[in-house]
Amino acid sequence: MELIKVVKKLERLLKEPLPGRLGHLTMLPQPIDEKRFSVREDHRKGAVLMLFYPDSHNSFVPFIKRPEYPGVHSGQIAFPGGKWEPSDRDLSVTALRESEEEIGVYAEKVTLLGKLSDVYIPPSNFLVSPYIGFISEKPDFKPEPKEVERIISCPFPVLLDKEIRKLTQVKGSSGPRFETPYFDIENEVVWGATAMMLGEFTYLWENSGF
Repeated sequence: MELIKVVKKLERLLKEPLPGRLGHLTMLPQPIDEKRFSVREDHRKGAVLMLFYPDSHNSFVPFIKRPEYPGVHSGQIAFPGGKWEPSDRDLSVTALRESEEEIGVYAEKVTLLGKLSDVYIPPSNFLVSPYIGFISEKPDFKPEPKEVERIISCPFPVLLDKEIRKLTQVKGSSGPRFETPYFDIENEVVWGATAMMLGEFTYLWENSGF
């Protein structure tokens, strides 16, 4: 799908009420643990960027794969982003700054279209704001090696393909394994908070009526 068509639809969609929990629930393990939605008062804030860019006659979205490290998000697939800093005017600045640092996309070249619902991540105690934006040309990605093992550029039509929504067993941060829905993107398991964000996005896109 051409970028201009994606952007025009997103401009309309993001003015509508967001599905929020309805979309998040599509990518959460069953039965639902209600504690998943209890945000601690001492939570930290962060932001990520779902970025659309053109290549040939299609639109793409970049994901990052985190390196292996001693932490709860080791090796996971995510949108570029990170934690809010006091110098950030707001969380949209966080999303743009972190994306520039992690994948080399200059913040001033990104046009923000809006944001999805916040997602709480209990293991790391982060409340994350997912922003949506686009850039008018294919970026010259420069992954930050300490934070990004590799960049995965996913064609937008693939994200909308229901065949990539599957079930698998994962190991939780507390130890036990459990079954969870995920997005199969280039044979990587995209689950957890990133999958919840994608769940809301795809729910919004597929139930728009235009």
